[in-house]
Amino acid sequence: MRVRLKQLRESRFLTQRELAAKARVGVSTIVRIEKGRQVPTFQTIKRLAAALGVNPSDVAQDEDSSV
Repeated sequence: MRVRLKQLRESRFLTQRELAAKARVGVSTIVRIEKGRQVPTFQTIKRLAAALGVNPSDVAQDEDSSV
């Protein structure tokens, strides 16, 4: 998930701070998820997906899955 989140964020030219603001989560939450130090709750996944304009399943996609 960490790689997928970063790919989605960067493909939309968003910084971690911008994504955090749009998703209403802390910047540290984005950093920890992208570094694999935190597994997000479903609520956080839904917020991230809404901020990125994708389905929650796109955010939660395993990084080993096809893109």
